[in-house]
This record gives sequence, C-alpha cells and structure tokens, in this order.
Amino acid sequence: MSATNNLLDDLIVQARLAGQRAYCPYSAFRVGAAVWTAGGRTFAGCNVENASYGLTMCAERNAIFQMVVAGETTFDLIVVYTPTPELTAPCGACRQVLNEFNPNAEIVCVCDGDQVLRTTVRDLLPCAFGPGNLG
Repeated sequence: MSATNNLLDDLIVQARLAGQRAYCPYSAFRVGAAVWTAGGRTFAGCNVENASYGLTMCAERNAIFQMVVAGETTFDLIVVYTPTPELTAPCGACRQVLNEFNPNAEIVCVCDGDQVLRTTVRDLLPCAFGPGNLG
C-alpha cells in the first residue's frame, strides 16, 4: 500500500497528538503512532512508561493493541512520530508485533526535522518469525 498524501497527513497529525499524550516521566521521550487498518479505520497510541521499566508500552504496540480490541486484525500503514530533530524507527519488540499483523504494511517514521523514513515491516525485520512458522 502506498498512502495518499491526505491519508498520510491525517495520520501524521494523529500520531503527533498521541505523542503529546505520552506518559513518559522517566525518559521524557514522547512517541506517538497512528495505524490505518485494512478496514479503513484509524487507531492511535502513545508510549506509556512504568516505574518497573519492563512494563513500559511503546506507542506502536499501544496502537496495534487498540486495533485488535476494536476487532481489526490487519493494518496497511503505521506512522510513528517523535518530537526530535532526527527520526526514530520502531524498536525490535514493536517490529515483531507489527509483523504479526502485516509484514507487508508500510511504516512511515517522521520527526520535527526534515527526515522521513518510508519502508515496510518486512524490510525493518528481515527473516522474521511469524504465524507461518508455527504451521
């Protein structure tokens, strides 16, 4: 899928808004994400930190899990926003979760600087372990 400019602009706005709501008292590193599903719906998420660091939830997984709660199981596009001068790509755990719901989905990472990364889940996580490995 290649997002239209209007869709991409809307998802960037939603990811930015979600990032503003991040709960990050420990790192002060805000992340927002917005997912566009195969069913044409949007779900946003932000990072939510915890004093027990291992319990922290990333924005990307937060958005995907909200998608699942709403009954959707496939997404076509995710936008990840960080309010930084340089972009940040999803962590390994997020890449694995994204792979579960569509290895061919497009990922667009944006920031406050000029950098933009447009890639796919498959390209960010080559040779991924997924549902097909459990056959």
